[in-house]
Amino acid sequence: MTSTPAATLPILIQGGMGIGVSSWKLAQEVSRKGQLGVVSGTAIDAVIARRLQDGDISGDVRRALTHFPNQEIAQLIIDRYYIEGGRDSKVPYIDVPKLSLRPTSFAVELLVVSTFVEVWLAKEGHSGLVGMNILEKIQMAIPFQLFGAILADVDYILIGAGIPAQIPFALDLLQKGKPVAMRVDVADTNEKSILKFDPSTITGISYPLKRPKFLAIVSSHALVSYLNKDDETKPDGYIIEYHVAGGHNAPPRKKDAIDGNGEAIYSELDSPNLDKIIATGSDFWLAGGFGTPEKLKEALSLGACGIQVGSLFALSNESGFTKNLKVDAINHLMDGSIHVTTDATASPTGFPFKVIENEDSLSVRDNFEKRIRVCDLGYLRTPFKRESGSIGYRCPAEPQSNFVFKHGHIEQSHNAKCLCNALMADIGLGQIRPNGSTEMPLVTIGSDLEGPRRLLQMHPQGWSAAEAVTFLLN
Repeated sequence: MTSTPAATLPILIQGGMGIGVSSWKLAQEVSRKGQLGVVSGTAIDAVIARRLQDGDISGDVRRALTHFPNQEIAQLIIDRYYIEGGRDSKVPYIDVPKLSLRPTSFAVELLVVSTFVEVWLAKEGHSGLVGMNILEKIQMAIPFQLFGAILADVDYILIGAGIPAQIPFALDLLQKGKPVAMRVDVADTNEKSILKFDPSTITGISYPLKRPKFLAIVSSHALVSYLNKDDETKPDGYIIEYHVAGGHNAPPRKKDAIDGNGEAIYSELDSPNLDKIIATGSDFWLAGGFGTPEKLKEALSLGACGIQVGSLFALSNESGFTKNLKVDAINHLMDGSIHVTTDATASPTGFPFKVIENEDSLSVRDNFEKRIRVCDLGYLRTPFKRESGSIGYRCPAEPQSNFVFKHGHIEQSHNAKCLCNALMADIGLGQIRPNGSTEMPLVTIGSDLEGPRRLLQMHPQGWSAAEAVTFLLN
């Protein structure tokens, strides 16, 4: 595979921040500026279902649904979730089916359609590039989301938080409407389970479809070399992410690299060897600490095609964060009191997770301990093999007695936070609990805040995604 001519590649990639922070509105604004706007695919079925239950007041979701190639399936989803005028704010959301290795046809269709909707809206009304970001850790959603994005003519697929070796071949098959069988990790065994998907179950589609480019998000030159060994695993390019990036980070390479406050400690061992990456000839972008014009210039001088930037866009007007969370972060940014930690144990995935300390969030220990543990979304559940040989599912953030009963190690659960529910709360779609409370948020952002500080000086009342793009390109 040869490199793509630089003139056809985006210089800026807007980070695919989930759940729903990288909304279609944000991605569309970046795309209109000639760069790669990216939507988050994480938990997109729950996001779309909750938007419909809140009345879809703008009509955007239902408008996108009218363009799905199978209207019978689209109507099924409207019938299930749409509430005209929106639900009563005291009434809980209806949950979507949990991911599993043997999903129902409705669960599959909901994932395909929801992904289609978000990508279609991001691409509506312009000719710019749009990508979708999903997590390798959420393996049981991947084939259905890839297909939904392809149906909406997505231009790029971006995947991190794991080793996405199966993606290139899966894209080849799905583009042609051929069945895929993807291996899924199963705990407590060296075996793999197989997740199957046959696109022909969704009728009304003409093939072949456009195959999107695939960018793997990695932090190691060794992983670049591994993926490049075979055409079936080789991406079209890489996003090389440093550990100051927001969201999930790769674990430190040193053993037990955690300080007394529970933060992950990184060293020179965790910096990718760019010389070895350049030697592969693959296209690459740099991410994590590259959110200023000077750092963009540096990245280009190092041989990168450009940069991926998250925090600038996470705090922009079009991001999915609620207004209150953005205002709070910007106020703390303004007075210099913002504090970002790399929590080594907050995420059920086992990956370190960047967290903004906010008194009205789960970053406060007292708030975390008061929350009643419940696993009703389950995106980060891990399949495990029971003693009987059957497959079960567990998550360190679920009730501890359940987790231990499922042979989970209790120490993994002590500080594990329910990211599924907290990140839904970040975008104003938090679940209502029986006691009337609403799930609390947990806000993530990168620890390098030089770019946002400078943008804040230029735009004290906040900035748009377009202004962020202009700032970086200048």
